[in-house]
Parts: sequence; structure tokens; C-alpha cells
Amino acid sequence: MDNLSHSVIGAAVGALVQRSLPAEADSSAQRLRQRLLILACVLASNFPDLDLLLSPLLQQPLGYLLHHRGFTHTALLAIPQGLLLAALLWLLWPAARALLGSSRTARRGLGLAIGSGLVLHLLMDYSNSYGLHPWYPFDTRWFYGDMVFIVEPLFWVVLGVPLAMLVQRPWLRYGWLLALAGVILACAVRAYLLWPAVLVLAVLGASVALLQHRAGAQGRAGLLLGLALGVAFLGLQAGTSALARQAVTAALQQHDPKAQVLDVAMTAFPSMPLCWSYASVESNPRHGYYRLRRGVLSLAPALACPAALVGEEPSQALSPQVGEFAHVMAPLAALQQLKQSNCVVDAWLRFARLPVLILSTGTLSDYRFAATPKGNFTTLSTAGQPAAGCPAGVPQWEYPRQDMLTQPTIGIF
Repeated sequence: MDNLSHSVIGAAVGALVQRSLPAEADSSAQRLRQRLLILACVLASNFPDLDLLLSPLLQQPLGYLLHHRGFTHTALLAIPQGLLLAALLWLLWPAARALLGSSRTARRGLGLAIGSGLVLHLLMDYSNSYGLHPWYPFDTRWFYGDMVFIVEPLFWVVLGVPLAMLVQRPWLRYGWLLALAGVILACAVRAYLLWPAVLVLAVLGASVALLQHRAGAQGRAGLLLGLALGVAFLGLQAGTSALARQAVTAALQQHDPKAQVLDVAMTAFPSMPLCWSYASVESNPRHGYYRLRRGVLSLAPALACPAALVGEEPSQALSPQVGEFAHVMAPLAALQQLKQSNCVVDAWLRFARLPVLILSTGTLSDYRFAATPKGNFTTLSTAGQPAAGCPAGVPQWEYPRQDMLTQPTIGIF
């Protein structure tokens, strides 16, 4: 999830925590507590991404791939992160320190704000197809939600709009709302959003704004509705993602009945539950190959998905719902041999969910990111054993494609 969405969600939950607690003894302490809880929840909602500072510990792209969404994105290590953030606020904000020293309610609110922010960060990062491993060190597997686009305007609207209604200065409040409306409209004009989705977002935004306005200066009705809408949206996306995965899997099996579909990674379109991009991997160890495909599908075939995100015409239709953009085939034995002979490749395979091996260029990349506008940031050269020796300190995440890396192969590609 992008950091703007993390921040908006954190600010809204921080404001909700503030309004759910008994008021402080005087208005100045109440205003200070509001600033403290909102800031604490925003910081906690972004704090795990400090793992980007660990990227230089390994050569690229391994440093980013294995450390981002790594140790700091775990339930166990959320505890010391929360304590560190609370200590920093205590040490660096004298007024907040005085309030926390005198008010048990403020201390409880700070704990709720920080805890909520950290949990929300893990939940929102889980919701897309990049993945994380929240149960380390007890379980080193990657978990993928495959249900929300990395940048989701719905959260900006249902939580950002009631937040704007809390701003006292009219020029700042309406400037915030106009800026948000401008961004949504620009996304629609540039074909990143469908106009029906814009209409739905406008209705939802108006609803939470009206409810928050009626709730008054210390009310929380709009925030609660926005949070409920966000949870409902996650549920809707989870359901339609499962349906889309079933449609892709059925189309792949029909197209090549001899191949085994190992995984289908789903990527949502923003604010459009019926449109999905997919990348898949199939294995046929008997014939010695594996195949990766990527494409797009619509659960309502008559509906055209946002053109700017589709980006290209499908090369073939696998079913009335599923279109394929491209596919790649590679020898399964060659990938398995590289894992055994090249320790850098072995480390890289601890990240790769859909590993593409291109023999002609000697490169590996993760097919989930084949259509990234700035190029595939996961690409790794497989040329030779590293001259500097094997990388030290490689996180021992479980191989996402352990199922494929251990398959016996019979034929040759």
C-alpha cells in the first residue's frame, strides 16, 4: 500500500480513537491529545516501511526484495516498534510528555493509536499481491492478499473526506476536498478510473461528509461509516478476487489440460471490483517446462476496464472473461539447477512468486512486475557465481515456489 493511503487511514483511525475516549480536563489538553493521537497513528501506520534503510545490507535487487516488507512487517516485531515510537514521542515532545505523565486516558489513547497504526499497516500491505510474512519467526511463508490495488482512491475518499470535515479553518477544509476531487477527476480523465467508479466515490464521499457534519465538532459518525465502508470494500474485493482467480484457473486448465496451475497472482484495478490483472504460473514436469502468463479479465465481459491500466491489447482470449497479453516458457530443470549452483539466485528465489528465466539474456525476474512502467525492478542477472562470494545475512524466508523448485522433471524443454 502506498504511504499516502497508509497516512490517511492512520489519521482517520487516530481521530476515531481520540473521539472514543473521555475528554481531558481542559480544552488545551484535549487539543494536544488530538494532535498526539493522530500523529502517533499516522507515524505508526508508516513506521514498518523504515525497513527500506536495510536495503543496502545486500546487493541489489536482493536488498530491496528481501528486506522491504521483511522483519519490520511481522506481528512479533511490531511490539518493539511500538515501544520505540512511544519513546521517541515521549522524548522529543515535551508538551506531550507532560500530558502523558498526568493523564491515564492519554496514555491509553497513545497505546491504542500506535497499536492500531501498526496493525493497519500490516493488514493493508497484506491486501495486495506483493506479500509479507507476518508470523515470522514461527512461520516464514509469504502471505498474499491479492485484493486491493497498491494505490486505492476509495480509502482516500471514505476516510479522507470525514477527516477534512474535522478541519476548523474553512479554506483549508474546502481546499483539501477540492484537491481530492481534482485528483479523482484527473485519474478518470487519464483513464485510470472508470466514470461509474467516480460516481460511486462521489456518493460515498458525500455520505460520509454529511454524516460527519451532522455529528458535530466532537462526533465520529462519519469516521465510523468511512471505516465500515473500507472494511466492506476489503470484503468485496476478497470475494471478487477469489471469483477472478477461479475464472483464470479454469481458463488455463481448459487451454492446457496437461499443465498444473500452481499459482495465480491477482492485481486489482482501483475502485473497480469487476476488473483484474493476473499473472500465473503453470508447471508440466513430465515435459520439463513451466509457463507464465499475464493478462486481464473482467467479471462482466461487457465492461471495458480502465484503458490506462490495461495498457495493451490481449494477444488471445483464453475465455470470454480472460484475455492473455503474453506468456513465457522456460525449462524447469534449468531453474532448479540455477538454484543449486548460484547462491545469489537461491537468495532471489526466496522472494520470487512467479520466477521468469530468460535463457537468451541470462536474467531472472518476477512476472508479477513485468508490466511495471519503469521496468521490472526484480530483474537479476544469473551470469556466473558472484566474484565477491555468497551474500551474507540473507533472510530465510520460505521459497514462494518451493512446490516448483522441488518437482522432479522427466522430459526436456
